Amino acid sequence: MSFERELRFAQDAARRAGQLALDYRQRGVVAEDKPDDSPVTNADKACEKLFVSLIEEAFPNDGILGEEGAARDGASGRRWIIDPIDGTRDFLRGNRMFCHLLALEADGESVVGIVYFPALDEMYWATKGGGAFRDGSPIRVSTIASVSRSVGCFNSLNNAWRRPDAGKLLPFMSKFWAVRCLGGALDAMLVCAGHAEFWLEPSVKPWDLAAIRVVGLEAGARYFDYTGTDTIYGGNAVMCVPALEPLAREFLGLAV
Repeated sequence: MSFERELRFAQDAARRAGQLALDYRQRGVVAEDKPDDSPVTNADKACEKLFVSLIEEAFPNDGILGEEGAARDGASGRRWIIDPIDGTRDFLRGNRMFCHLLALEADGESVVGIVYFPALDEMYWATKGGGAFRDGSPIRVSTIASVSRSVGCFNSLNNAWRRPDAGKLLPFMSKFWAVRCLGGALDAMLVCAGHAEFWLEPSVKPWDLAAIRVVGLEAGARYFDYTGTDTIYGGNAVMCVPALEPLAREFLGLAV
């Protein structure tokens, strides 16, 4: 099945949200803390409102799930999943690593994904069966097969001490040629584009993963949660080049 119309819509919606976010940052951002201590800004809420209005106009029968509370059941068996600003801390601090995540889920599987970094003007996208792209050029995971030559990306290192695997995390990281912790979506896109080989995300929501999952799979990555399941609903995720899948499964205590 082709998703060309949905892809074009999602690309345009993400660019419009990007301009809105940049406008907010230029004129001033108001932030507050959510119950989980993560920040939310007036720009997050405005971008989600924009996404919702565009989806309702273009695809009135589709459902919606958004990080900032948007939720609607649809009649089509499809649902748009929105992270209006992924990396709100980056957005607040004025750096360029925040992005917009928009995905279409059909029959429980993400089939269209957009990852747009407006301050970098860099867009990654994929459709199921259609390949993965960055700004129009195809992307593919790297062919590096040795962990000693691989770049590993590990998110939420500030909370690593709370995790059950804390005692083995540093020894595991030491196996890699280099380690990066630039933020969930950006690290994941490094893997998709062949600039890194491994991404570990210990605590996420479906809107953090829906777009990333389809881009990763279409770029040739392996993707699964800590139980080894291909899902965006497990609360965590691993994405890596095929050669490092046994290493990832061994670290998680899964069957290799």
